[in-house]
Amino acid sequence: MSDTFCQACKCFTEVIFDHAAGDTLCSECGTVLVDETPEWLSVPDQTDPTRVSKPVSPVQPDSGDSRPNGASDEEALPPRAKWRKKPRRQPFDVSGSIADVADRLGLVATIQDRANEIYKKVVDQKPLRWRTRDAVVAACLYIACRQENKPRTVKEMCSAIGTTKKEVAKAKDFIGKYVETEMGQEIGTIHAGDYLRRFCSILGMSNLEVVAAQETVQKSEELVLRRSPISVAASVMYIITQLSTNKKTAKEIAFVTRVAEATIKNSYKDLYPHLSELIPTWFAKEEDLKKLPSA
Repeated sequence: MSDTFCQACKCFTEVIFDHAAGDTLCSECGTVLVDETPEWLSVPDQTDPTRVSKPVSPVQPDSGDSRPNGASDEEALPPRAKWRKKPRRQPFDVSGSIADVADRLGLVATIQDRANEIYKKVVDQKPLRWRTRDAVVAACLYIACRQENKPRTVKEMCSAIGTTKKEVAKAKDFIGKYVETEMGQEIGTIHAGDYLRRFCSILGMSNLEVVAAQETVQKSEELVLRRSPISVAASVMYIITQLSTNKKTAKEIAFVTRVAEATIKNSYKDLYPHLSELIPTWFAKEEDLKKLPSA
């Protein structure tokens, strides 16, 4: 017990602690005494095991926000409301995206216009709803390039727009069939020679080497090779440079054509038995062919 001033008795009196109710009582009149000291400043009685002090949250500056502790709009929402809240879709500038990719690849305006036309026709097709818009844009540009006889590889499209080869390949397969069946437009067949001059120019090959590579590629079309046109073009570039003074490694050609180095070497093995028939005699003699690396 201790002495406390009782407002009812108007004097200092001994007090009694009611541990069950947590109240302080006057021993004279039984009035419940109220401690006017703020709870967050009071020191708990260490001898009283039933009295536990609660941590006080720091006072946040008044910012005019009624949310606790300055929480943001999303943090203040209950878990179910957060799940239901969907982000607002930003407008997607298709023509601007096609123009950006075309500029990176150095494509002409006619290809951009054709890609925009194809996109408007196929964008609402159900099989494309699960594809990313970037993949659909890349596929439309790929088809447009083939229609204008200026083909580009799928890997070139992927590197220019930043999407995966798998997504673009699936999108272009559907769009290609749609363009031929629904739009009645031909896509055209890809030949190794379609890529050759551009890649030879990037690699720094001379005009004589380019002509020899083109003749070799044309003759290779008579063979039954289970290789893609771009793989055949890359392997022919490797062969021609090995026969010239400006030799290039398979790694250098792989960097330019984006064809795997192992694929170039495997295509080289397929062409090696037919080199005497493929390489123009004005460019390399029989003795020069024997100096080439064995397959």
